[in-house]
Amino acid sequence: MGEKSQTEGRLRPVDLARRHGLSTQAVRNYEEAGILPPADRTPNGYRTYTALHARALRAFLALVPGHGHRTAAAVMRAVNEGADEEALRLIDESHALLLEDRRTLQAVEQALRDLASPGTPARRPVARVPGGTFIGPLAAELGIRPATLRKWERAGLVRPRRDPVTGYRVYDEADVRDARLAHQLRRGGHPLERIAPLIAQVRTAGGLEPLEAALGDWRARLSARGRAMLAGAAALHAYLGEHDMGER
Repeated sequence: MGEKSQTEGRLRPVDLARRHGLSTQAVRNYEEAGILPPADRTPNGYRTYTALHARALRAFLALVPGHGHRTAAAVMRAVNEGADEEALRLIDESHALLLEDRRTLQAVEQALRDLASPGTPARRPVARVPGGTFIGPLAAELGIRPATLRKWERAGLVRPRRDPVTGYRVYDEADVRDARLAHQLRRGGHPLERIAPLIAQVRTAGGLEPLEAALGDWRARLSARGRAMLAGAAALHAYLGEHDMGER
């Protein structure tokens, strides 16, 4: 407290904080984290900021929705340290992740369409025990080896129970559904570690039909993230221009 008010283009921490609904401590923390350039000090030791700091704060806050706090902070630190190429690399990585998420969503949607297609082979395997099927018939229906189903089980894609008499794996209707979806995604080239969370979403949603609403939400989140990245890019571009001018 007691820091001088805004004069001659100089800003106090409270001036920056009020503009963005932050606390003055948050502004100081951002400076200490390298998100803002170092502040000048008055003869009394009080921080003073400038329009450049205001632009940096706007850029950081604009980057967070699309890239997340950690990446946004790393980007700002790189810019403030003069490592523009590193900042751009981090931005590129975020865009690559968004593209991969879009491709995953498209793969899931395609898998669901394939499962619902009238041309899909036999919709239900022949039941060999009450309430389910053994590993052999299910593997035959999917055109894969039983060893592949056992591998999927270890990865958490299917969760068959054990027959109390024979000890054999028994796949109920939900397991068969999950195996079909996993098969479609594997055919699309997706690795097991990316498929397992999607299968978990199917189980949480209670099946494929409820999952369609979740996919709509997922699609909307990706679109919002993409738009947020555009807004962040515009704010970062403005800051880079002003930052570069200040270094000349």
